[in-house]
Amino acid sequence: MEQNKYDSLIFDLDGTLWDAVAAVVQVWNNAMIKAGLEPNMTYEGLSRCMGLRIEAIFDKVIPQATREQRDIVKQNCMSGEQEYLTLNGGLLYDNEENVLEKLKKEYKLFVVSNCEDTYIQAFFTAHNMRRFFDDYECAGRTGKSKAENIKIIAERNGLDNPVYIGDTVLDQQSAKQAGVDFIFAAYGFGYTEEECVSIKSFEALINLLNQKN
Repeated sequence: MEQNKYDSLIFDLDGTLWDAVAAVVQVWNNAMIKAGLEPNMTYEGLSRCMGLRIEAIFDKVIPQATREQRDIVKQNCMSGEQEYLTLNGGLLYDNEENVLEKLKKEYKLFVVSNCEDTYIQAFFTAHNMRRFFDDYECAGRTGKSKAENIKIIAERNGLDNPVYIGDTVLDQQSAKQAGVDFIFAAYGFGYTEEECVSIKSFEALINLLNQKN
């Protein structure tokens, strides 16, 4: 029997597995108010920041904020996101659970994101997604780059040939730095620098992977 080209799939979260932007915008604005800042976060603004680490988001959105104000925003964003998203979740992509159910039969599944700690857990809890994924890692837990966290997941789980699936140029660069293949989720928030394999919907991932058998 011919084996799959990949033994595992590592997913980005925002723009790849869910869209939580609308919910998170309000959390950010509330956190800014508590820090004495003008609440200026919008859906479009946050969408452009997806995939960045929180300090890089601060540099784009509130560059004038002091270290104390940034700490207040960060603390309130983390607690607010966890509370709201755990209860309400975000928007999943069409037929996502059925697709993950099918993929789980053929591959080991993982999540690697640049988010803060507890954000992936909120996704798991709100949508009962933990059952699909073998492991996960994030910048908020390790303090490392996305490329390094991809490597950590691969080494920790003994993966021979994983592929990273994400929706931004940072995802593409991180996969390259980690030495793994990349599939661009063109339905997400971002873009890529170089031509690459892409999917226009989450469902399209199954057909793409079947072609690589």
